[in-house]
Amino acid sequence: MKYTAVFSAALMALTLSACDKPTVVTPPAVVTVPVPGPAGPPGATGSTGSTGYTGATGATGSTGSTGGTGATGSTGDTGVQGQRGKTGGDTVVIVPGAPPAR
Repeated sequence: MKYTAVFSAALMALTLSACDKPTVVTPPAVVTVPVPGPAGPPGATGSTGSTGYTGATGATGSTGSTGGTGATGSTGDTGVQGQRGKTGGDTVVIVPGAPPAR
């Protein structure tokens, strides 16, 4: 049924477009052009406009504050002290004697 409706619509469009349509011809309109008269005297010159105002200059911004000084680091620990050196007076050295003769 879908195809029947589409086919019928296409056939009707072709049939109606095949008819001879008469063209209507309209005659051109007659335009009368007025003839200009003599030129009049020139007009007065207009006045000059006033000069516009110049805007004010903006204010300068304030200077920023200086940053604070950083904190000082802590001092490192002192190393361990070494022991005081001892004198060699109480050391006893034993030298073995010569071996006995046989």
